[in-house]
Amino acid sequence: MAKASGTLNSQTSCELECEARYAPALFGELNRNLHAVTRATGAEIAVRGETLHISGQAHAVDLAFSVLDQLLRLIAKGYPLFSQDVDFAVNILAASPEARLEEIFLDKICITSRKKVITPKSLNQKRYIEAIRHNDVVFGIGPAGTGKTWLAVAMAVSALAHEQVQRIILTRPAVEAGEKLGFLPGDMAQKIDPYLRPLTDALNEMMGQEHATELVERGVIEVAPLAFMRGRTLNNAFIILDEAQNTTQEQMKMFLTRIGFDSQAVITGDITQIDLPGEKKSGLVQAQRILGRIPGISFCTFDKTDVVRHHLVQEIIRAYERAGRTSSRKTGEAGGKS
Repeated sequence: MAKASGTLNSQTSCELECEARYAPALFGELNRNLHAVTRATGAEIAVRGETLHISGQAHAVDLAFSVLDQLLRLIAKGYPLFSQDVDFAVNILAASPEARLEEIFLDKICITSRKKVITPKSLNQKRYIEAIRHNDVVFGIGPAGTGKTWLAVAMAVSALAHEQVQRIILTRPAVEAGEKLGFLPGDMAQKIDPYLRPLTDALNEMMGQEHATELVERGVIEVAPLAFMRGRTLNNAFIILDEAQNTTQEQMKMFLTRIGFDSQAVITGDITQIDLPGEKKSGLVQAQRILGRIPGISFCTFDKTDVVRHHLVQEIIRAYERAGRTSSRKTGEAGGKS
């Protein structure tokens, strides 16, 4: 597929042959995918017939060639390439040049009601999926938009469809993040519903609202606040605890000791967004500290490179991280002067 040419003053170039039948998918509408690779890597890409000419700094050319070559292999295997996949591919191969996109993007978890195939989109997401497949308790910890809950729900739906479990239980702590539940209209069920909506949204997206509602009514799927788990033993179930950073240490212990026979639990959370009141300590932070060495329990960490939402979400996370570091430095300097 490729033919490399000479190097001059760290500048290099190479060629990638692309069959005509695969070119529309690889290039994208108005060469949008090629422009995205150029923008992300800094390499120049020129199209001449069925050949891509890639030139620029050696490291940029190597990355651009690897991205395009592996995306081409995916397309040849029938993968429906989306524009955002190009950015995911660049992020993966920039961080891990030895990675194989086929092992990640072709790992089909489930198919949604709209015929969308759900697959991991980063190395950490792939590791997370593998951890869920091979461990009874998995913690997914990282910032918003990294697919922690989405992939967990997809794995739960897949397990139910393959009769690996008899039911799905989705739960969240109902924590008042700067708002008072008592001032919201409606009864308690209506007040709690917004806290659980992200979980029901994921279910509806994957299963279709009508089918998901039917399973909820039959008790095959249960979506409930964490407080409703107390005193229960959850057998033969796929259990997801979302927003776990907002559990107290007592709540986390309570939840983990609900797990029964033939059950699996996935706990997700973002320890940078803890909304617990007063001096209460996060159960997720404690669990991360004391449970890491127990066989059968796996911890998976995500970062901003795993964000699969709007591209600005990564920039927003970076901005808050910079602001946090600046604030810490100023606090330290002020402390040193006092």
